[in-house]
Amino acid sequence: MKLYRLALALVIISSLACNTVTRAFTSPTPSASPSPTPVVTEVTGTPTQSAPAYIPPGCENVPLATVPAATALAAPTPFLQGNPEISKDAQLQVFDQVVQKVDDVYVYPDFNGVDWKGLVAKHRANIEAGLDTEAFYTEMHTLISDLSDDHSAFESPVEVAAADAELAGSNDFVGIGIYFLPVPERQRISVISVFPDSPAEHAGLKPHDSILTVDGMPIVQNNQEMSFLVTGPECSAVVLTVETPGQSPRTLTLVRKRIQSPSVIEATLLPTSDGSRIGYIFIPTFYDETIPGQIRDALNNFGMLDGLILDNRMNGGGSSTVLEPVLSYFSSGLLGHYKSRHDSRPMEVNPDPIQNSQTVPLVVLVGKDTVSFGEVFSGVMKDSGRAKLVGETTLGNVEVLHGYDFSDGSRLWIAEETFTPENSQANWEQTGIVPDVQADAPWDTFTFDNDPSVAAAVKLLGH
Repeated sequence: MKLYRLALALVIISSLACNTVTRAFTSPTPSASPSPTPVVTEVTGTPTQSAPAYIPPGCENVPLATVPAATALAAPTPFLQGNPEISKDAQLQVFDQVVQKVDDVYVYPDFNGVDWKGLVAKHRANIEAGLDTEAFYTEMHTLISDLSDDHSAFESPVEVAAADAELAGSNDFVGIGIYFLPVPERQRISVISVFPDSPAEHAGLKPHDSILTVDGMPIVQNNQEMSFLVTGPECSAVVLTVETPGQSPRTLTLVRKRIQSPSVIEATLLPTSDGSRIGYIFIPTFYDETIPGQIRDALNNFGMLDGLILDNRMNGGGSSTVLEPVLSYFSSGLLGHYKSRHDSRPMEVNPDPIQNSQTVPLVVLVGKDTVSFGEVFSGVMKDSGRAKLVGETTLGNVEVLHGYDFSDGSRLWIAEETFTPENSQANWEQTGIVPDVQADAPWDTFTFDNDPSVAAAVKLLGH
């Protein structure tokens, strides 16, 4: 399995989904110290609080309570485990194996311009001086992130298990059920997508809504988003100040629940004045093996289309086992090459038409939050002449990662290849993916109904 991924940045599931900007509200970090007797504050119906729109099953008879931030940080969840203890000898063995693998296969012979030998010596000395288990895995994270390619990453055993579950579409976390985008410059986080049957969905949260405060505390403090404020035990309540673009802020009370569902696409037919059938599909990630099936179902439900918009603006990448089946719905043939330090292999896709998906006029939406395989998918669609692109130029992060597992259960994802498109031979790592039509706005400033990129795409399709 080959992945495009960014450095780890999140609590659990979306830290393993190749995107440092899209996040999910999940349970606390596995290394947090549990609090055996959490202190709760009863909801008293003050003006900043409201009755929850939805009480999850199993929480009906639990007293409604909010959890102070310190408790939320420490509260354990029953289905997360800490990393198994690892001795100094075992630490050094894993360290040496990781270093050797980087030496052997890293795509940049100059180690991306960093002093790799110096980094190895520094981190090995820290391990030899003595580190506990969690400190060791933090040290390994730092070692690989110090390569500064914004893709290569190291996962501890707990992170490997969570990543594998996410790829299989079996998320398992406690939260309100959203993926979100930090917008610290405007003191908010913005909803990207909502999990089905989640507290967020029942409360009416939609993409582009913003969360401003949590239990009266700003969600952004000192220019840092404080997503941990919303974490807490199952059946505990959280009071949010929410703003929909163009509307006044409102207060919502949500009750956290355990969420066990895959990432979901959004699919809808757009209203048109000429009666044309224009489909829209939002693709949140390529790091969920249920995504190809979801897109197949959406295309079959649409039937024959006059045009299709694929929204990749928040797609942070994922696995080739997800990318290539989706590509096969819309394109085929030799689309480019994966190039390593010493070799090259083709990306060839066999067509798998769903309705008229191989011939329908296509527009793909891209932006600065389109990353890695999200970029490759969009770029290949343009390079092959299969689609036009609308949005803003992506940042250019298209190294291909290969995964290597170690005896302690940890995993190294190392940038081992780059991707070169078949026709243009462009260097997307340098240029990013450039749209045909520039049309973008900050995610939190519009709704689906007045989305400037969607409007430009419909116009480009001639409807």
